Amino acid sequence: MQHSLSVKVMRSDGPVEYQVPAQANQTVLDVVTHIQREMEPTLAYRFACRVGMCGSCAMMVNGRARWTCRTHVSKVAADGRLELAPLANLPVLRDLATDMAPFFDKWTKAGGTFRPKDAPDGAVPDFAVVPPDSGKRREADAGIECIGCGVCYASCDIVAWNQDYLGPAAMNRAWTLVNDVRDGARRERLDAVAGDAGCHSCHSTQSCTQHCVKGLDPSSAIAGLKRSIFWDRLLGR
Repeated sequence: MQHSLSVKVMRSDGPVEYQVPAQANQTVLDVVTHIQREMEPTLAYRFACRVGMCGSCAMMVNGRARWTCRTHVSKVAADGRLELAPLANLPVLRDLATDMAPFFDKWTKAGGTFRPKDAPDGAVPDFAVVPPDSGKRREADAGIECIGCGVCYASCDIVAWNQDYLGPAAMNRAWTLVNDVRDGARRERLDAVAGDAGCHSCHSTQSCTQHCVKGLDPSSAIAGLKRSIFWDRLLGR
């Protein structure tokens, strides 16, 4: 095993290289934490759970967006070198910490908030029973585990070209709600994702699906939105 790692960190004022002791079963988050605690206390980065639950530790590792707590150094730094940078396609607050506000603002623009159907004549709605084996339930379930880590957004070529593009996570969320039979905002939501910044701008390169740490398929969700918009407009719904 290598005795040390050469770690280039993209800081706010430019790249800085550190020599970090190599350890068995070391994760990239372990490396960043060592630098911050032992070498560079002003280094800014973000993490929370450390066990692959929250996704807040995501950053660019050797050019690819990853959760650093789940990424073992041995898998990505065979030559003993790491290059770390903040998530792509997002404003940088400082060093490795990005501003996630634009990412979540696009969830709102895509109609990512559940809006329950109105009960007839102001009556109290019955408890919704959604059969787990129904087609719409399965479509919704396929994407509902997204935790908003931003890895797909940082990996998306279209976002890199067009900062107005809603991005795969926002449209994956829209698709789960389009398939939620309890939701009453289908038409408004499809209108929200139909514009130039929406699903029709997707080139289906599937970077989002390839890099999703949760194993979701935002590409299929976006394709589903395209189909729904087509049929709704064709049938005048």
